[in-house]
Amino acid sequence: MRALVLVTGVATAVVAGAFAVFSLMVMPALAALPGPAGVAAMQSVNRAAVRPPFLALFLGTALLCAALAVGELAGERRPLVLAGAALFLLGVFGVTVLANVPLNDALAGADVAWTDYLRRWTAWNTVRALAALASAAALTVVLADGG
Repeated sequence: MRALVLVTGVATAVVAGAFAVFSLMVMPALAALPGPAGVAAMQSVNRAAVRPPFLALFLGTALLCAALAVGELAGERRPLVLAGAALFLLGVFGVTVLANVPLNDALAGADVAWTDYLRRWTAWNTVRALAALASAAALTVVLADGG
């Protein structure tokens, strides 16, 4: 179980970093572009996100968190492990499904104002980055405590 906590903790940290880079650098750069260029660039990013490399990282981490949670519920039930898994599953995966993907779908159909999209997508993405970081932190604490 320790190895699963370690691998999951590293994966959640990598996802946190990817989302943080978007909120801190990519989205401000896209916001500086003229509207149509920014929309086109973000639409391209959204198409690239549904390719195997990112999907393997994102969905693989969600599966690791689910496996970790199931293992904990069947075993020790350590609160920080359960919290780390829940933070990722709800704060990252859930927010992606309920907020970021619908915004991306609206952008693909040109059904959203660019400035509104930028503001809302970046805010939800920042939630995802912070949730993934908190998940990684919780799992790191578990490992540091010898668990």
